[in-house]
Amino acid sequence: MKLIVGLGNPGSEYNNTRHNIGFMCIDSISNHFNVKLDSNKFNGLYTQFNYDGEKIILLKPQKYMNLSGEVIKDFVNYFKIDTSDILVICDDLDTQVGSYRLRYKGSSGGHNGLKNIELNLSTNEYKRIKVGISNDKSKDTKDYVLGKFGKEELYLIKPIIDKIPNIIIDYLKLPFDNVMNKYN
Repeated sequence: MKLIVGLGNPGSEYNNTRHNIGFMCIDSISNHFNVKLDSNKFNGLYTQFNYDGEKIILLKPQKYMNLSGEVIKDFVNYFKIDTSDILVICDDLDTQVGSYRLRYKGSSGGHNGLKNIELNLSTNEYKRIKVGISNDKSKDTKDYVLGKFGKEELYLIKPIIDKIPNIIIDYLKLPFDNVMNKYN
């Protein structure tokens, strides 16, 4: 069983904000697989489906970003998911808009959602796709990440959101090293 998590903040006021790129990617994946996130459990909006003989859970934690790990931990414990089968999609201030990076593991890099996941799972060894949102150092970080994407940024982000389902299909079929080599 694979758990694919998109990080974001619940509530319509956070739609199309930089911090919610994970939610946007999960929406793209669910549209591709023609499934709806219509179940609620442990403060998580999710769906389960089978792909090529593998059970897949798509999850949008419905606690705020800095509590995402609590939701993920509940799913991991309930569904008996190994941390090697978790993939988290999140925003990354250190990567330019229009770019992304796949990683096996790593530090939180100051990302509060990732910090909380590490705290709750007691490891930083879970796979991730970090989607670049750049960093405007002239603005407070909190205001920047909770700010809406501009028109030019959305133009750069859309091709990544559209590519995410293909990355996920490869993730489900290939060793992660091969997926990283193909997309990084």
